[in-house]
Amino acid sequence: MSLLAKTHQADRHLTKRIAAGAPPGLHRALSAVEEMAESTKLWWGAAAVMACTGGRRGRTAAVAGLASMAVAQILSNGIGKQLVDRPRPPKEWIPHDDVEDRSESSSFPSGHTAAAVAFTAAVAPSLPLAGALCAVPAAMVAVERVQSGAHYPTDVAAGTAIGLTSAWLTRSVPRLVLRHWVRGLRPGAH
Repeated sequence: MSLLAKTHQADRHLTKRIAAGAPPGLHRALSAVEEMAESTKLWWGAAAVMACTGGRRGRTAAVAGLASMAVAQILSNGIGKQLVDRPRPPKEWIPHDDVEDRSESSSFPSGHTAAAVAFTAAVAPSLPLAGALCAVPAAMVAVERVQSGAHYPTDVAAGTAIGLTSAWLTRSVPRLVLRHWVRGLRPGAH
């Protein structure tokens, strides 16, 4: 069996197990967090709190988080879902009615996960406590995406990778551009 076939088999097995394995209380908690994160509301709210209460560092964290989330949305929903047309997990695998509310867009990658991870990873360097607090709902969103039947685990893993890459780009590229620009301003740099 090829590596790709083994990955698909593991994806199917984990999707069925995670969808069926959540106790009712956890299922409700995951659904509530996902509802708050829908359309990135949770992350916009967190950014507003950071910007209003965190001083300069809070504003820096909020801007970095929102910018990173925007990059992640472009990469996951604007590019990834357009390039990879993967069907969602079959409805018969999901033993609850959350499966009825899912989007019909491509399953790969998870845009919700990409946004959650991007926001959290971009906020953490400026406000480590806020980053740690955001990591809890971000992880819950990632688990919920599989538990609800909206995504396969590999979709969530790809969303995580996109989120981390977006946070790195958002925090690193402006510094690199600024550093290059400042070098060009130094006398004798031309």
